[in-house]
Amino acid sequence: MNRWISRALCGLALFAFSTLGLAQGIVREAPKDVKPAVIAVSATPPIITVDGKEDRFSPGVRIRDLNNMLVLTGNLAGKTVYTVYKRDAAGLVHEVWLLTAEEYAKVGGINTATPEGLKSFLDLLALIWSARTLGVK
Repeated sequence: MNRWISRALCGLALFAFSTLGLAQGIVREAPKDVKPAVIAVSATPPIITVDGKEDRFSPGVRIRDLNNMLVLTGNLAGKTVYTVYKRDAAGLVHEVWLLTAEEYAKVGGINTATPEGLKSFLDLLALIWSARTLGVK
C-alpha cells in the first residue's frame, strides 16, 4: 500500500511541474470585436458612462486589468479608465480590458467604421497585447 501511495504522489508531482512549463508559454491574444472607450464608473456600479453617454455594466461583467487579472466593479467606483470593451446580447457592457493612457492614445483615435481602420486598430491592439505578454513597457 505504501508503494502505491508514493508512486501516486510522484506521478502527481511530475504532472504539476510539467503543467507549470505549459502555463508560461501561453501567448495572450488581443480581443476581437472590441471598441475603444473612456469609461467613467459611477460611485454606485453598474451605472457607468461610456464616452460621455450613460450606460450600464452587465450583471456578469468581466473586467481585466493590465496583467489580465479580474477586477471587481467596486474597485473602479468613482474612477475613469481607458478601455476596450464588448457588449452582450442585451447591449450592456459585458467584457472590459483596461488600457494605459499611452495604449489608449494609440488605439483611441482610429476610426473602426472602415475596414482599413478596423484592421489597423486590431493590428495595433495585437501589438499592445504581445508587448504585455513579453513584458515590454
